[in-house]
Amino acid sequence: MLLHCTRKLAAKMPAISSAPLVEKSPLGSWHANLVQVKHRQCVLFCHDLTRYMLFVPGLKKPHFEDLGRIFRDVFLMSLVSHGLTDAKIMRVSLALGPPAFDGNTNRSVLGAMNIAMQDLEGYLVTCQDLLEIDLAGAALYLNERPTSVQGNWIWPTQEMLDRVAAL
Repeated sequence: MLLHCTRKLAAKMPAISSAPLVEKSPLGSWHANLVQVKHRQCVLFCHDLTRYMLFVPGLKKPHFEDLGRIFRDVFLMSLVSHGLTDAKIMRVSLALGPPAFDGNTNRSVLGAMNIAMQDLEGYLVTCQDLLEIDLAGAALYLNERPTSVQGNWIWPTQEMLDRVAAL
């Protein structure tokens, strides 16, 4: 699994490749951005091709050393919320492979992440404590809306489920 990190996030990471890496997972690569929400460090993840989003709030310094595992856990949890079987979840987990991080970002993906972050801020207004939000619910909220990828409108959840089904 390859995570393209923004400069803000790369500054927090213990090890990140300065050279662009090649994705080896059949699911494709992701982008990750460090954002501040309610004075807390959070990370927004976006799948490069499907624009499937994940949100992880309240990260502290030790969490950045284990960001690959945190991402994997939240991603698999979001897929469980879509009703995937245990066998399919295990296949996805194996397909992700070991985490790798680089700083090779794409402006189109970052633009989609900025729009998603604006939508997410509206979702989080009703939240009393950011650390108590339902991560699967936030993922469902972010992915059950149409988004544009280079002029084509897609539904992120359906696109991701199609990729998972192809494994």
